[in-house]
Amino acid sequence: MKQQILTMLRTADGYLSGQEICEKLNVSRTTVWKIIKQLQKQGYEIEGIKNRGYRLLSTPDILTAEEIKSQMGTDSFVDQVLYFPVTDSTNIQARQCAEKEDSDRLLVVANEQTKGRGRMGRHWDSLPEENIFMSLLLKPKINPKSASMLTIIAALAVTAAIRENTDLESWIKWPNDIVINKKKVCGILTEMNSELDYIHYVIIGIGINVNTIVFPEEIAQTATSLLLESEKKQRFSRSQLLCSVMAFMKKYYEKFLETQDLSLVKEEYNQRLAGLGEQVKVLRDKTECIGISRGITKTGQLIVEYSDGSKEEIFSGEVSVRGLYGYV
Repeated sequence: MKQQILTMLRTADGYLSGQEICEKLNVSRTTVWKIIKQLQKQGYEIEGIKNRGYRLLSTPDILTAEEIKSQMGTDSFVDQVLYFPVTDSTNIQARQCAEKEDSDRLLVVANEQTKGRGRMGRHWDSLPEENIFMSLLLKPKINPKSASMLTIIAALAVTAAIRENTDLESWIKWPNDIVINKKKVCGILTEMNSELDYIHYVIIGIGINVNTIVFPEEIAQTATSLLLESEKKQRFSRSQLLCSVMAFMKKYYEKFLETQDLSLVKEEYNQRLAGLGEQVKVLRDKTECIGISRGITKTGQLIVEYSDGSKEEIFSGEVSVRGLYGYV
């Protein structure tokens, strides 16, 4: 009910009468008053005027399920939202849900993680109150070989959401990082549980550095946040950005399911690809080769052209790709 009242307040044109809330939700005035008080304690600035009703003036920077769902609307990509003030990892929680329930399009969100991790098992710093930590559980009816393309779909959604909600341009460092000014602002980790020809579930973990000001020394040279990169050094609404990511995820995911490859989004992805047309270093085991990044294929491989004119399609996970003079 709290989420329903929040939604009504967000979409109201001016004041929303208490009587209208009561009639729509079939509850008493006392119940409405109590929920309004609960919302105010959470940080929502709600004005109440006798004979006029309630009006939402401002919202706190919180990531509760009610806050998220009240912004997503009826045409939401997500069917269910689970919120944790603190958890080990949103990917772990999503995995537990997948194994216990018949859930699809489930979004797990945390204010803080204690065991967040990135690609190749690296630790992902998960400070509270500052950033976005979320995992999307999907059960697509696609070939398991196509699941890795969902990382690319998620990367497109994140860059589009950053562009929509900030004054910043972000770029995709193939295969799973988002960068601004050659520093990492987001990491994406996709996991899958499947059989040879059937996917049980896919989990897309997304961590976005939104309002962090200071990073640990060991990553300060390669990591950044939306706040630090913004000209005004302003804080951004995490819930608004998160909901925007999910809205764009819906758009790109539907295009992906239409063809079960990246045909409909490849051109847009290449426009956002960091280092396109520039020299990159391909690191494989103890060897390295230098070539030119030529974009991705319709199945998500990175095309690298070498000095002899030959081209190689590189699969994510088997190699690491770096810029010639740094991280990007």
